[in-house]
Amino acid sequence: MENWSVEQVCNWLKQRNLGELVPKFREEEVSGAALLALNDRMVQQLVKKIGHQAVLMDLIKKYQQQKSGLESLTYCCETPSQKFPEVISGKNLKSFFARYKTLQWTSSYTLPDFPYDVKCILEEKKCPDHSMRIRIIEFLQADMTKYLEGSLYPNSQQYNIVVNALLQAYPFLDEDGNGFLLWKRALKDRFKYVRRPIEDDEQVLRNKCKFGHRRGQTRKSSFAENKRNGVQVQVEEEPAHLKGSTTDLHIKWLNQEYMKTQRNWEEVDNRMNETIEIRRKMISDKAPLKDILRLFPFLRCPYQLFREFQLLTHTDIYKKTVEILEIYSENILSLYVVKNNPINIMLQENLKQHTEEDVLKCMKMTAACLLLPEVFGDDSSLFAAVNEEVKAVTPVLEVKNPFNVNSCEFFLYIEKEELAQLDDCTMALAALVAAFHVFDIPCPKRIHRTLNFLESLVFEVRNPASLPP
Repeated sequence: MENWSVEQVCNWLKQRNLGELVPKFREEEVSGAALLALNDRMVQQLVKKIGHQAVLMDLIKKYQQQKSGLESLTYCCETPSQKFPEVISGKNLKSFFARYKTLQWTSSYTLPDFPYDVKCILEEKKCPDHSMRIRIIEFLQADMTKYLEGSLYPNSQQYNIVVNALLQAYPFLDEDGNGFLLWKRALKDRFKYVRRPIEDDEQVLRNKCKFGHRRGQTRKSSFAENKRNGVQVQVEEEPAHLKGSTTDLHIKWLNQEYMKTQRNWEEVDNRMNETIEIRRKMISDKAPLKDILRLFPFLRCPYQLFREFQLLTHTDIYKKTVEILEIYSENILSLYVVKNNPINIMLQENLKQHTEEDVLKCMKMTAACLLLPEVFGDDSSLFAAVNEEVKAVTPVLEVKNPFNVNSCEFFLYIEKEELAQLDDCTMALAALVAAFHVFDIPCPKRIHRTLNFLESLVFEVRNPASLPP
């Protein structure tokens, strides 16, 4: 790096999602030697955004550590439980740093040093307002990007670790038990906001293409077309009986807010409360699902789906689902009826490749979730499509690569259209149960016993359905 030209430094910045810095670096003629000589003050003068400052300084520091090898070797010696090579050089250097990065996430992540005004609010245990929430999320996003070495695509486990660290340090942020999903959603939205304007990074462009984003595409406040879901959100086409009413104003606001990256979730909650009567009437009158989602697009968000369920039943479906899987997953996997099931075989093969306790637990809960229909002799195609195309019209899960910690994906489908992307098996199972109730969809007979078992535990009936012997 010391011998790099200015142009080589610029290419290096682009590869690490720092393409916005290229014009300034060219103007100041920052070569490789100059880059390594930058101190905190120089970086602040060169780079305006705090997140970019953090990423740049971290990359420079890691290069210097890699060059000397001293600090990395010291870390190895101080971590006897991890078996790293005694000599780190050449080919095993890359794998060492990959393992070191994983350890940072799984065992030693610490929250960033928040600015003074944020610290004051947190120390006083005051519930932050909307602008302060954004400040907290911005610093968390910058800190995660630093640990990811410039990548803007954290996985679900990394989101969970960061949000858990925040709520453990400041329990008062977990509002009514819904704080985890709220903060996680806001953090994911922040990463989307940062990724949106980037047009010179291969990873970002590849994912934009994969998920239907077109270069130059803009979002309008009154009209948007969601290619991925095949649904149009048009405020102008509301039913005649809503026009000019207070409900009409709420619906317009909700549609406009849905198109934003950074959303005011507190106000979303308030307006969803104000419109629940008309929403429930539409659902009870069997209005087409696409019309309901066109007017109330936030029902596509798992957090709002769970919140709607709680308004109807006074039950925290996500919390209950976590408890169910934690209690029953081992029992489900030990049943003879699932011993030779392909899901269980796939699980056992993947368990051998991992040692981290949280990863193993997640895999087992995922398998237990997917095996539930088999346990009760139900039709699994009406419950989840694993690495297959969704064929059911009733609520069903689509699951891709269920035991791959880096590429597993969960989606909820209704009427063969994707409703929501979900973070893990727990959220997926909760969303499936919630969807039947929220949208008042009759349960198919061929999946009735499975859902009856789940619902009896969620609603804590006196004689809950039990697993077959």
